[in-house]
Amino acid sequence: MNYSELQLRLSPDYTDILTAELAELGYESFVETDEGLNAYIIEPDFDEQAVQELIAKYADQTAIAYEVNSLEKRNWNAEWERSYEPIEVGVEQDASVRVRASFHSSDSNSGSGPFRYDIVIDPKMSFGTGHHETTAMMLEQQLGLDFVDTSVLDVGSGTGILAILAAKMGAGNVLAFDIEEWAVENARENAELNDCPQVEVFMGTIADVDPGNQYQIILANINRNVLLAEIPTYTNLLTENGHLVVSGFYEYDAADIEQKAVEAGLVMTNRLTKNQWTSLSFYKR
Repeated sequence: MNYSELQLRLSPDYTDILTAELAELGYESFVETDEGLNAYIIEPDFDEQAVQELIAKYADQTAIAYEVNSLEKRNWNAEWERSYEPIEVGVEQDASVRVRASFHSSDSNSGSGPFRYDIVIDPKMSFGTGHHETTAMMLEQQLGLDFVDTSVLDVGSGTGILAILAAKMGAGNVLAFDIEEWAVENARENAELNDCPQVEVFMGTIADVDPGNQYQIILANINRNVLLAEIPTYTNLLTENGHLVVSGFYEYDAADIEQKAVEAGLVMTNRLTKNQWTSLSFYKR
């Protein structure tokens, strides 16, 4: 499925505000540019009237211009290959992870060198390479958990990066899912690239997960609205003493996320914030 690329030319002072507003409209990924902001949404969900209404909302505060492009798979791949550099997470900790693409040379192997975990991610059309703050924070949160012999659920898996790290950290089985067919295909390919046969990926939603199964760890890097709606379901799927790690929302939304989790019976154990994005970790007593 193709993506619509919304290119906004605006003052840098309004980049964060427009990012938050567009996230509420369903935009999944954002790239700051010299001229402003590029935002990405799957084509069927693109609503030009909603964009115009959003721009009109701020018309008396700042000038905003926009244009829309269709972003095909091959163009997205080429764009990532031009801009995708390896990242490092947790280098200050005992455990650390390096995320790279298959077209990068490897100077360290999993279990040796400065990185305990070496993950290969070819993103294709899926978002989630560790470059975005939310993904990097999810990886960092994972490094603080014990995955050995656990059962893990990855909600909205994208590239499968979180599921793959869980597998590399010793998870016995990892169930991941996404609503997009191309994301499912990409996650499966990346799991194979990383020799993680315990990662199973299917296309669907949380409603398609067998409620009779339970998981020691649930990972959900999606968005505020989905989290608020589904945290009670995640809690029901958690074992006693299980952990829920979430991200995909701004710092000012963290209080609502925490309240929903506490109402569901969870206790917050860790909070990370980077560039106004937040990740929270919870524990089920």
